[in-house]
Amino acid sequence: MDKEIKSFEEALEEVRHKEGLSRRDALKIMGISSAAVLTGGVSQAKAATEAKASGAKGRVLIVGGGLAGMSTAARLMRQADGLQITVVEPNPRSVSYQPGLTLIGGYEWQPSDILYQTADFVPSGVTWVQDKVVEFDPKGNKVKTAKGKTIEYDVMIVAGGLELAFDKIKGLEEVGTLYTLGQNEKAAQILAKGNAASLYFVDGAVQMKKNLAAFIEAAKSGKKVKGIYTHPNTPIKCGGAPKKILFLTDSNLRIKGGRENAELVFYPNGGKMFGVPEYHEAILKLFHEKDLKYHYKHNLIGIDLDKKIAIFDKHDRTKKVYDPDLEEEVEEVIHETVEVPYDMIHITPPMKAPDLIGKSPVGSSKGFVPVNFETLQHVKYKNVFALGDIAAVPLGKTGGSARKQYKVVVDNVIAVLEGKEPKAKYNGYTVCPLITEIGKVMLAEFKWADPANGDYHGVVAPSFPLDPTKPRWIYWLLKVYLLKPMTQYGMLKGLA
Repeated sequence: MDKEIKSFEEALEEVRHKEGLSRRDALKIMGISSAAVLTGGVSQAKAATEAKASGAKGRVLIVGGGLAGMSTAARLMRQADGLQITVVEPNPRSVSYQPGLTLIGGYEWQPSDILYQTADFVPSGVTWVQDKVVEFDPKGNKVKTAKGKTIEYDVMIVAGGLELAFDKIKGLEEVGTLYTLGQNEKAAQILAKGNAASLYFVDGAVQMKKNLAAFIEAAKSGKKVKGIYTHPNTPIKCGGAPKKILFLTDSNLRIKGGRENAELVFYPNGGKMFGVPEYHEAILKLFHEKDLKYHYKHNLIGIDLDKKIAIFDKHDRTKKVYDPDLEEEVEEVIHETVEVPYDMIHITPPMKAPDLIGKSPVGSSKGFVPVNFETLQHVKYKNVFALGDIAAVPLGKTGGSARKQYKVVVDNVIAVLEGKEPKAKYNGYTVCPLITEIGKVMLAEFKWADPANGDYHGVVAPSFPLDPTKPRWIYWLLKVYLLKPMTQYGMLKGLA
């Protein structure tokens, strides 16, 4: 990590100096006052949780044992005494801190910094079935697994992850559909043939580091180079990552040399930098300050790895056409195919729910699990809940969302098992610690505007008394030093 920082106390003093804060305020912002799970406060947090233990009885099935699923299992164990909890998760490894993939690709981290063994974080008393659910029967309250096991439940929680659909991009059919974890070395090697990589899987992040190093060396040698960064036309997890690696490329070039020879261009499918106006404006300002280029409404639909050409569907213009049914003129989007040569490309692939979930009885026509946005209860099956990336809710799919969602799910699952109506509500909170350079992060926090009136677009929701649109060194410390232990030893223990 930052070799300059020798201890947490030194980091704290740096924060006070750079941000002009008192020690008390610096500690508060760095999460010490609230995240007791990072220190000796774990026992107090545990006692407080156990004091509220419910006597609810029943069988709870959790499909997916990543951060969202295993955190939910841990908190259920703390909140209720009589539950039989089963987690179905095929992967023996998991990612403790998925935003760390960005730090692998663009900074100093290694895969060992974010990976852990699933078995090490299965809560005591929880049954882990190392298998995969292949059939859902919500009417019969049971599922079947790939190994032929039938598991019955009283309440089911769906917490599966998303698939990375590289095969939706012409030219990447051989890469196929991936998960963040898995034996994906071959996929990374295929992309590497065209100086391409993706932070969204571990081997891809490692390849990104190699591609970035070669890109920088070329720029330092005096060669004019072009790096491009894409954002697809589907919901994605960690929506800030495409911009983070762009900013990290810029920062690495400025530190190591060659920035004047590199053109860096962002190609998002959408028409904004960020869905929340304040953050959109702040990011746009940074793009202009750093001489970063962008072209809105470009969706990557193909790539020629041999020739290093990216192919986009450009849809940034409209034309008026006559609609005979409406008997009036309407706006029609103009689609153009645009080829863009590059020297290095970061690909954010289209993402989707696995078909086994998305096309199952608990899924929907859009693939994700349809739930009430606030209670996270399934819209059709009242003893089914969903959270994390797989849940069909507005706004970001991040660990910050899951951290708020899993507490709501636990409270509502217990309520259902006690024969009550679920009353806990998720307020749409999510957070994107957006790296803007090595040493600075914009902590973009936001939540739903007014769910009571059906307004689910995002509004700024800062946790700390600082301008959230300003990149700060203190938030770099939060991202690099504190968020990983908070997830690994806070969320995965059901505490944070």
